[in-house]
Amino acid sequence: MSGFEQAVVRVLQSLGPGDVVTYGEVAAEAGFPGAARAVGRLLATSGDELPWWRVVTATGRLVPGHEREQARRLAAEGVAVVDGRVAPVEADAGR
Repeated sequence: MSGFEQAVVRVLQSLGPGDVVTYGEVAAEAGFPGAARAVGRLLATSGDELPWWRVVTATGRLVPGHEREQARRLAAEGVAVVDGRVAPVEADAGR
């Protein structure tokens, strides 16, 4: 496994239920800013070994062709999905 792959796997394994990040955030956190597409390629070939359903595009869009499964998994973790995108989190009024 390459250094890139190892770094990305570490980032993805640190995510817990209900966490949602973008491909770009994963790449940057792994130390490879600008490698969002490479993160997507890695996830596309990982099967269910990595929590792919917790990663979305910068606009919150779900994985094309896997929207239904991704939405189901995210909903099971308490994440709202509306029209194929992760719904924005409303700020608490009391903060």
